[in-house]
Amino acid sequence: MRLRNIPGARDAIAASPWVMQKPEDQCGSWKEFFGNDRPLHLEIGTGKGRFIMELAQRHPEINYIGIEKYSSVLLRCLEKQEELQLQNLIFIRGDAELLNTYFAEGEIDRIYLNFSDPWPKERHARRRLPSSEYLRRYDRILKPEGVIEFKTDNRGLFDFAVDEVAQSVFEIRQITYDLHNDPVMNEGNIMTEYEEKFSKKGNKIYKYILARKNDVIEVKNDRETIE
Repeated sequence: MRLRNIPGARDAIAASPWVMQKPEDQCGSWKEFFGNDRPLHLEIGTGKGRFIMELAQRHPEINYIGIEKYSSVLLRCLEKQEELQLQNLIFIRGDAELLNTYFAEGEIDRIYLNFSDPWPKERHARRRLPSSEYLRRYDRILKPEGVIEFKTDNRGLFDFAVDEVAQSVFEIRQITYDLHNDPVMNEGNIMTEYEEKFSKKGNKIYKYILARKNDVIEVKNDRETIE
């Protein structure tokens, strides 16, 4: 059985207290929902939830929101959340294209993109989560000092993502083409399910951190010199 087709997944999600059923109604009021003034961090494409749940456990001083498009994948997150009962974590079953209906201008402090769908066909480039199209969406919902973190094992997608930054209001603050052998950027790294799987196969993991442009850019491991 394919994971995306688990019978009853949508019904389980609709009944879950850990899913915001109408996120558009919460736009601009997420801090009121959590009942505090803590920072809001967002993961787009949570997969089975390993990454965001580990973050939420490590950092109770931060509120986390995870978006997942596929019901049967999100169901796996909810099974874990039922056990953990993390009060600083809520999920949305939705599409990243609707981000600007879920969140108000400047509402999010940090965005995580982990092993996003590469959409390899060129005609689908605008659907890639690190595309300039999506960077414009992130610009609207991020605070002025907001940060974007992106990691993948797909070199083609990563090269595309790096090129797209030039068309945006963001700049690369840190970048690595071999995360697990980078002592600075790998410090405190939480592996996703895909990251563990691909790294065991010997795949290098690529990562960048973006912030809005200023006069100082910190760039490590220039891709022109590293294969």
